[in-house]
Amino acid sequence: MRPLDFFILIPCYNDLPGLCRALDSVRYEPEKYGVLVVDDGSAVPVRVDMLEVLGVALPVESFVIRLDENRGITAALNAGLAWLGRRRDYRFVARLDCGDVCHGDRFIRQVDYLTKHVDVDLLGSWARFEDFSTGFSYPYRTPRDLDKIVVGMHFRNLFIHPTVMWRATVQDKVPAYPADLPHAEDYGFFCEILRYGGRAAILPEELVTCRIDPRGLSLRHRRRQLKSRIKTVLRYRTNKLLGLLGALKLGLLLLIPYRIVLLLKCIL
Repeated sequence: MRPLDFFILIPCYNDLPGLCRALDSVRYEPEKYGVLVVDDGSAVPVRVDMLEVLGVALPVESFVIRLDENRGITAALNAGLAWLGRRRDYRFVARLDCGDVCHGDRFIRQVDYLTKHVDVDLLGSWARFEDFSTGFSYPYRTPRDLDKIVVGMHFRNLFIHPTVMWRATVQDKVPAYPADLPHAEDYGFFCEILRYGGRAAILPEELVTCRIDPRGLSLRHRRRQLKSRIKTVLRYRTNKLLGLLGALKLGLLLLIPYRIVLLLKCIL
């Protein structure tokens, strides 16, 4: 049988509406991709038949694996990668988070790019962050070429997690998210891919709108995340000076209130 083009990996914890919103935004031929939901111990277990009853259009290859208790996003993602690693009947892995919305041609654009650029292992895109309750939003722009990505990763994570797609073969070298980088596990995962010689690119298009959620993990655990990001930069730096400058920048962010950081993001 021809392998699936990709599997979407999406963790969920007590956010069924957000899960439905995210999956409803996927546009792709249903026989050519799969969905893997990792239920991280939600109070009401997520099931495929439940999603279908709620009107979510799912591909035939749709699965839910459930953790017996809430273990956090890193454990949930690694459980998903382990499950996917036992199948390998797909070409790429795509990430998506509950509440985020894919633009209509996101997956078509990413599959086409990775098919044509066989040297690229990790592909992201620009994104827009939006508070769906107020309409407030701002764009997230990054460099697109590998050399600038390698430099830029010393200062921030250029890959917005729910925008990425990577080759299934990446997992031969990077089989899991680093467990010792809480709330920056994605940053570490992408740096690991680059460390092992993986090539990366970013599409200069807003292919995903990411939900701004004041209750979300990134905001609730901002200080812990910044400390993990500093640890990531110092661990994976390819240039000593850039690593120190990146750590200094992230250290300064610990001193700046988030509302000021958000204002700067909107202006810049």
